[in-house]
Amino acid sequence: MTPTRETLTATVPDSAAGRRFDAVLAELFPDYSRSRLAAWIKSGDARLNGHEARPRDPVQGGETVELAVVLDTQTHAEAEDIALDVLYEDEQVIVIDKPAGLVVHPGAGNPAGTLVNALLHRDPGLAALPRAGIVHRLDKDTSGVMVVARTLPAHTSLVEQLSAREVHRQYLAVVVGALVSGGTANAPIDRHPRDRLRMAVREDGRDAVTHFRLRERFRAHTLLECRLETGRTHQIRVHMAHLKHPIVGDPLYGGPLKLPKGASDALVETLRGFKRQALHAETLEFVHPVSGEPVRCTAPVPADLLHLIAELRADSRAAAEAGR
Repeated sequence: MTPTRETLTATVPDSAAGRRFDAVLAELFPDYSRSRLAAWIKSGDARLNGHEARPRDPVQGGETVELAVVLDTQTHAEAEDIALDVLYEDEQVIVIDKPAGLVVHPGAGNPAGTLVNALLHRDPGLAALPRAGIVHRLDKDTSGVMVVARTLPAHTSLVEQLSAREVHRQYLAVVVGALVSGGTANAPIDRHPRDRLRMAVREDGRDAVTHFRLRERFRAHTLLECRLETGRTHQIRVHMAHLKHPIVGDPLYGGPLKLPKGASDALVETLRGFKRQALHAETLEFVHPVSGEPVRCTAPVPADLLHLIAELRADSRAAAEAGR
């Protein structure tokens, strides 16, 4: 892919006199990260009055700054014609409803057939963005809403919003156990010390906070609404397992199958047959990178999770009618 090039200009304000060039550049072009701007200063693509400058060089005020934006190919995956369920789209962002079973990024075990391959087919320009514009991810078997940046400024804005915990992310989860109230899991998470496929609550881990509340209570399970304050790998799955209420069907953290006493054959079959974590990213809300307006998207609950909830509800109703 041919690198994308665009020349931007700005004038250094008189009030900036005496300040470092790199600091002023970051204020003049806030859509780009400081690391990327630093690379452009080093390569000579950021110039002061037509001349190359060092990051520490002081400005005088009134100079013309020229920034030759150069976006090289960042993602080398092949484009593939894979259908996407798009919830919202404009020139800056794409919001999609990811189905369970779709891997987000290509890797050693999944070199093709991923969300990245599908996105590159829909918009080849995403190859110039880090991770094809993906700023957050969902696990392979977690369904639901994801936002993808289509421009570098949009990517920078979304990453900053996520870092500042300004993106609202709400999930649905069916967990083992009949909870009586909601709460907050505030427990640091990092890689499991022995099993590299798993994450774990660790005292030396990274800050992780999950808020949860009851949406519906069954005999031996609960439908929770979970809100992420942070976004660690497997965060909801790890936190709920840590609280002894693992997510139904979770192959890594779920533990043995739990059945309500006297469960119907239909419920037993449904619980035994649910082979993925019962976790769905339901709602995502963020500030649009250009308009500044809030964007709120909701992904409908997938059929398999709806069926699970319906069977749990029917079991609770039957038990109540039978006086169990």
